[in-house]
Amino acid sequence: MQGALGVLTPVCGPPARFAHGVKLRGRGGERAPPRQAAALGSSGLCSRIHGSAFSPLRTPDVPDPVHPFTNEPTNIAMAIRLGDIAPDFTAETTDGTIQFHKWLGDSWGILFSHPKDYTPVCTTELGMAARMKPEFEARNVKIIGLSVDPLKDHEGWSKDIEETQGVALNFPLIADPDSKVANMYDMIHPKADNTFTVRSVFLIAPDKTVKLTITYPASTGRNFDEILRVIDSLQLTAVHQVATPVNWKSGGDVIIVPTVTDEEARKKFPAGFKTIKPYLRVTPQPV
Repeated sequence: MQGALGVLTPVCGPPARFAHGVKLRGRGGERAPPRQAAALGSSGLCSRIHGSAFSPLRTPDVPDPVHPFTNEPTNIAMAIRLGDIAPDFTAETTDGTIQFHKWLGDSWGILFSHPKDYTPVCTTELGMAARMKPEFEARNVKIIGLSVDPLKDHEGWSKDIEETQGVALNFPLIADPDSKVANMYDMIHPKADNTFTVRSVFLIAPDKTVKLTITYPASTGRNFDEILRVIDSLQLTAVHQVATPVNWKSGGDVIIVPTVTDEEARKKFPAGFKTIKPYLRVTPQPV
Protein backbone atom coordinates (compact mmCIF):
# COMPACT_ATOMS: atom_id res chain seq x y z
CA MET A 1 0.00 0.00 0.00
CA GLN A 2 1.08 3.63 -0.33
CA GLY A 3 2.09 5.49 2.81
CA ALA A 4 1.22 9.09 3.58
CA LEU A 5 4.28 10.32 1.66
CA GLY A 6 3.75 7.98 -1.28
CA VAL A 7 6.36 5.50 -0.04
CA LEU A 8 5.66 1.78 -0.29
CA THR A 9 4.89 0.47 3.19
CA PRO A 10 4.60 -3.31 3.82
CA VAL A 11 1.93 -5.11 5.80
CA CYS A 12 3.32 -4.69 9.27
CA GLY A 13 5.07 -7.75 10.72
CA PRO A 14 6.52 -8.11 14.20
CA PRO A 15 7.82 -5.09 16.12
CA ALA A 16 11.18 -3.92 14.85
CA ARG A 17 14.03 -5.73 16.62
CA PHE A 18 16.85 -3.63 17.94
CA ALA A 19 20.00 -5.25 19.28
CA HIS A 20 21.22 -4.17 22.69
CA GLY A 21 22.90 -0.84 22.44
CA VAL A 22 21.29 0.23 19.16
CA LYS A 23 20.53 3.92 19.39
CA LEU A 24 17.71 5.79 17.72
CA ARG A 25 17.92 9.37 16.56
CA GLY A 26 15.09 11.46 18.01
CA ARG A 27 13.51 14.74 16.95
CA GLY A 28 16.38 16.96 17.99
CA GLY A 29 19.14 14.55 17.00
CA GLU A 30 19.46 13.18 20.55
CA ARG A 31 20.17 9.51 21.12
CA ALA A 32 17.38 7.42 22.59
CA PRO A 33 18.43 4.79 25.15
CA PRO A 34 17.85 1.09 24.31
CA ARG A 35 14.75 0.87 26.55
CA GLN A 36 13.15 3.80 24.77
CA ALA A 37 14.20 2.31 21.41
CA ALA A 38 12.41 -0.93 22.24
CA ALA A 39 9.30 0.97 23.26
CA LEU A 40 9.32 2.88 19.99
CA GLY A 41 9.77 -0.35 18.05
CA SER A 42 6.59 -1.87 19.54
CA SER A 43 4.44 1.26 19.31
CA GLY A 44 1.87 2.33 16.79
CA LEU A 45 4.74 3.63 14.65
CA CYS A 46 5.42 0.03 13.65
CA SER A 47 4.47 0.32 10.00
CA ARG A 48 6.48 3.51 9.56
CA ILE A 49 9.53 2.07 11.32
CA HIS A 50 9.32 -1.02 9.12
CA GLY A 51 8.95 1.25 6.11
CA SER A 52 12.06 3.22 7.03
CA ALA A 53 14.01 -0.03 7.30
CA PHE A 54 14.02 -0.32 3.52
CA SER A 55 12.62 2.86 2.01
CA PRO A 56 13.49 6.55 2.01
CA LEU A 57 10.62 7.40 4.40
CA ARG A 58 11.81 9.86 7.03
CA THR A 59 9.64 12.02 9.26
CA PRO A 60 10.47 14.09 12.36
CA ASP A 61 8.31 11.75 14.44
CA VAL A 62 10.05 8.55 13.38
CA PRO A 63 13.54 7.79 14.74
CA ASP A 64 16.16 6.57 12.30
CA PRO A 65 17.90 3.27 13.17
CA VAL A 66 21.62 3.57 13.85
CA HIS A 67 24.09 0.73 13.28
CA PRO A 68 25.12 -0.78 16.66
CA PHE A 69 28.83 -0.80 15.83
CA THR A 70 29.44 2.23 13.62
CA ASN A 71 26.69 4.51 15.05
CA GLU A 72 25.97 5.51 11.45
CA PRO A 73 22.37 5.67 10.13
CA THR A 74 21.44 2.39 8.48
CA ASN A 75 18.57 1.10 6.38
CA ILE A 76 19.53 -2.55 6.84
CA ALA A 77 16.85 -4.65 8.53
CA MET A 78 17.75 -6.62 11.64
CA ALA A 79 17.96 -10.38 11.13
CA ILE A 80 14.95 -12.57 11.85
CA ARG A 81 15.65 -14.95 14.72
CA LEU A 82 14.21 -18.29 15.74
CA GLY A 83 10.96 -17.74 17.61
CA ASP A 84 10.21 -14.41 15.90
CA ILE A 85 6.87 -13.98 14.17
CA ALA A 86 7.46 -14.25 10.42
CA PRO A 87 6.70 -10.84 8.87
CA ASP A 88 3.43 -10.72 6.96
CA PHE A 89 3.24 -9.21 3.48
CA THR A 90 1.11 -9.00 0.35
CA ALA A 91 2.80 -9.91 -2.93
CA GLU A 92 2.22 -10.90 -6.53
CA THR A 93 3.07 -14.53 -7.32
CA THR A 94 2.77 -16.97 -10.20
CA ASP A 95 -0.45 -18.15 -8.48
CA GLY A 96 -1.91 -14.65 -8.10
CA THR A 97 -1.84 -12.11 -5.26
CA ILE A 98 -1.38 -13.56 -1.78
CA GLN A 99 -1.30 -12.26 1.78
CA PHE A 100 1.35 -14.46 3.33
CA HIS A 101 -0.15 -15.28 6.74
CA LYS A 102 -3.60 -15.85 5.25
CA TRP A 103 -2.09 -18.07 2.55
CA LEU A 104 -0.29 -20.15 5.19
CA GLY A 105 -3.48 -20.68 7.19
CA ASP A 106 -2.98 -23.54 9.67
CA SER A 107 -0.12 -25.08 7.70
CA TRP A 108 3.60 -25.07 8.21
CA GLY A 109 5.40 -23.11 5.52
CA ILE A 110 8.75 -22.92 3.74
CA LEU A 111 9.79 -19.61 2.19
CA PHE A 112 12.98 -19.88 0.15
CA SER A 113 14.69 -17.25 -1.99
CA HIS A 114 16.57 -17.35 -5.27
CA PRO A 115 19.22 -14.86 -6.42
CA LYS A 116 17.75 -14.37 -9.91
CA ASP A 117 15.56 -15.95 -12.58
CA TYR A 118 17.11 -18.02 -15.36
CA THR A 119 20.01 -19.18 -13.19
CA PRO A 120 21.22 -22.81 -13.30
CA VAL A 121 21.30 -23.78 -9.62
CA CYS A 122 17.91 -22.20 -8.91
CA THR A 123 16.40 -24.04 -11.87
CA THR A 124 17.42 -27.40 -10.36
CA GLU A 125 16.20 -26.37 -6.89
CA LEU A 126 12.75 -25.32 -8.05
CA GLY A 127 12.42 -28.51 -10.07
CA MET A 128 13.32 -30.61 -7.03
CA ALA A 129 10.94 -28.67 -4.76
CA ALA A 130 8.12 -29.26 -7.27
CA ARG A 131 8.96 -32.96 -7.46
CA MET A 132 8.98 -33.26 -3.66
CA LYS A 133 5.78 -31.30 -3.12
CA PRO A 134 3.81 -34.46 -2.14
CA GLU A 135 6.36 -35.08 0.64
CA PHE A 136 5.79 -31.58 1.99
CA GLU A 137 2.01 -31.86 1.68
CA ALA A 138 2.08 -35.12 3.66
CA ARG A 139 3.62 -33.12 6.50
CA ASN A 140 1.12 -30.24 6.17
CA VAL A 141 3.80 -27.93 4.75
CA LYS A 142 3.23 -25.33 2.03
CA ILE A 143 6.19 -24.17 -0.04
CA ILE A 144 6.69 -20.80 -1.71
CA GLY A 145 9.70 -19.39 -3.55
CA LEU A 146 10.91 -15.84 -4.09
CA SER A 147 13.05 -14.09 -6.68
CA VAL A 148 13.73 -10.38 -7.13
CA ASP A 149 12.74 -10.50 -10.79
CA PRO A 150 9.30 -9.42 -12.11
CA LEU A 151 6.34 -11.73 -12.66
CA LYS A 152 6.70 -11.88 -16.45
CA ASP A 153 10.21 -13.32 -16.03
CA HIS A 154 8.88 -15.93 -13.58
CA GLU A 155 6.35 -17.06 -16.17
CA GLY A 156 9.01 -17.57 -18.83
CA TRP A 157 11.39 -19.25 -16.37
CA SER A 158 8.64 -21.65 -15.27
CA LYS A 159 8.56 -23.04 -18.82
CA ASP A 160 12.31 -23.63 -18.72
CA ILE A 161 12.00 -25.41 -15.37
CA GLU A 162 9.39 -27.78 -16.76
CA GLU A 163 11.43 -28.40 -19.89
CA THR A 164 14.77 -29.04 -18.19
CA GLN A 165 13.67 -30.66 -14.90
CA GLY A 166 10.77 -32.73 -16.17
CA VAL A 167 8.26 -31.30 -13.70
CA ALA A 168 6.08 -28.19 -13.81
CA LEU A 169 6.26 -25.52 -11.13
CA ASN A 170 3.36 -26.42 -8.81
CA PHE A 171 3.71 -23.86 -6.04
CA PRO A 172 3.77 -20.03 -6.02
CA LEU A 173 6.87 -18.04 -6.85
CA ILE A 174 6.89 -14.49 -5.44
CA ALA A 175 7.80 -11.61 -7.74
CA ASP A 176 9.79 -9.14 -5.62
CA PRO A 177 11.35 -6.65 -8.09
CA ASP A 178 11.47 -3.85 -5.50
CA SER A 179 13.05 -6.23 -2.92
CA LYS A 180 10.30 -5.39 -0.40
CA VAL A 181 10.01 -8.95 0.92
CA ALA A 182 13.72 -9.66 0.49
CA ASN A 183 14.60 -6.71 2.73
CA MET A 184 11.86 -7.58 5.22
CA TYR A 185 13.42 -11.04 5.64
CA ASP A 186 17.04 -9.81 5.42
CA MET A 187 17.69 -11.94 2.32
CA ILE A 188 20.13 -9.50 0.71
CA HIS A 189 23.64 -9.69 2.15
CA PRO A 190 25.66 -6.74 0.77
CA LYS A 191 29.04 -8.42 1.25
CA ALA A 192 27.86 -11.30 -0.93
CA ASP A 193 25.87 -9.20 -3.42
CA ASN A 194 24.08 -5.90 -2.85
CA THR A 195 21.34 -6.62 -5.40
CA PHE A 196 20.45 -10.29 -5.44
CA THR A 197 19.17 -12.43 -2.59
CA VAL A 198 21.24 -15.19 -1.02
CA ARG A 199 19.75 -18.70 -0.82
CA SER A 200 17.67 -18.25 2.32
CA VAL A 201 15.30 -20.82 3.81
CA PHE A 202 12.69 -20.02 6.47
CA LEU A 203 10.58 -22.74 8.06
CA ILE A 204 7.47 -21.28 9.68
CA ALA A 205 5.14 -23.06 12.11
CA PRO A 206 1.32 -22.79 12.09
CA ASP A 207 1.54 -20.16 14.85
CA LYS A 208 3.63 -18.09 12.36
CA THR A 209 6.84 -18.33 14.39
CA VAL A 210 10.12 -18.99 12.61
CA LYS A 211 11.47 -22.43 13.54
CA LEU A 212 14.43 -22.76 11.18
CA THR A 213 16.62 -20.48 9.11
CA ILE A 214 19.33 -21.66 6.71
CA THR A 215 21.49 -19.48 4.47
CA TYR A 216 23.40 -20.98 1.56
CA PRO A 217 25.90 -19.18 -0.67
CA ALA A 218 24.79 -18.54 -4.25
CA SER A 219 27.13 -21.26 -5.56
CA THR A 220 25.63 -24.06 -3.43
CA GLY A 221 22.27 -25.70 -4.07
CA ARG A 222 20.02 -26.55 -1.14
CA ASN A 223 19.52 -30.04 0.28
CA PHE A 224 15.76 -30.58 0.43
CA ASP A 225 16.19 -33.98 2.10
CA GLU A 226 17.79 -32.15 5.03
CA ILE A 227 14.92 -29.66 5.15
CA LEU A 228 12.44 -32.56 5.29
CA ARG A 229 14.51 -34.15 8.06
CA VAL A 230 14.33 -30.99 10.16
CA ILE A 231 10.57 -30.73 9.58
CA ASP A 232 10.16 -34.32 10.83
CA SER A 233 12.22 -33.50 13.90
CA LEU A 234 10.38 -30.27 14.71
CA GLN A 235 6.95 -31.84 14.28
CA LEU A 236 7.92 -34.81 16.46
CA THR A 237 9.50 -32.76 19.23
CA ALA A 238 6.55 -30.35 19.27
CA VAL A 239 4.36 -33.23 20.47
CA HIS A 240 6.72 -35.40 22.54
CA GLN A 241 9.31 -34.46 25.16
CA VAL A 242 12.22 -35.68 23.07
CA ALA A 243 15.11 -34.33 21.03
CA THR A 244 16.66 -35.87 17.93
CA PRO A 245 20.36 -36.84 17.91
CA VAL A 246 23.01 -36.22 15.29
CA ASN A 247 22.13 -37.46 11.79
CA TRP A 248 18.73 -38.62 13.03
CA LYS A 249 16.17 -39.70 10.45
CA SER A 250 12.48 -40.40 10.96
CA GLY A 251 12.06 -43.80 12.59
CA GLY A 252 15.36 -43.67 14.46
CA ASP A 253 15.86 -43.61 18.22
CA VAL A 254 15.43 -40.28 20.00
CA ILE A 255 16.67 -38.68 23.21
CA ILE A 256 14.44 -38.03 26.21
CA VAL A 257 14.86 -34.40 27.28
CA PRO A 258 16.64 -33.98 30.67
CA THR A 259 13.64 -32.23 32.28
CA VAL A 260 11.71 -35.52 32.23
CA THR A 261 12.45 -37.67 35.29
CA ASP A 262 12.99 -41.42 35.01
CA GLU A 263 9.63 -42.01 36.70
CA GLU A 264 7.88 -39.76 34.20
CA ALA A 265 9.80 -41.35 31.33
CA ARG A 266 8.53 -44.82 32.22
CA LYS A 267 4.96 -43.55 31.85
CA LYS A 268 5.52 -41.42 28.76
CA PHE A 269 7.64 -43.93 26.84
CA PRO A 270 6.17 -47.42 27.30
CA ALA A 271 8.69 -48.89 24.84
CA GLY A 272 11.32 -48.26 27.52
CA PHE A 273 14.58 -46.38 27.37
CA LYS A 274 18.31 -46.95 27.74
CA THR A 275 20.28 -44.77 30.15
CA ILE A 276 23.76 -44.06 28.79
CA LYS A 277 24.33 -41.16 31.19
CA PRO A 278 21.80 -39.57 33.56
CA TYR A 279 21.40 -36.77 31.01
CA LEU A 280 21.47 -39.07 27.95
CA ARG A 281 18.55 -41.51 27.71
CA VAL A 282 17.60 -43.07 24.42
CA THR A 283 14.17 -44.42 23.46
CA PRO A 284 12.50 -45.61 20.24
CA GLN A 285 10.74 -42.85 18.34
CA PRO A 286 7.25 -42.35 19.79
CA VAL A 287 4.35 -42.99 17.46
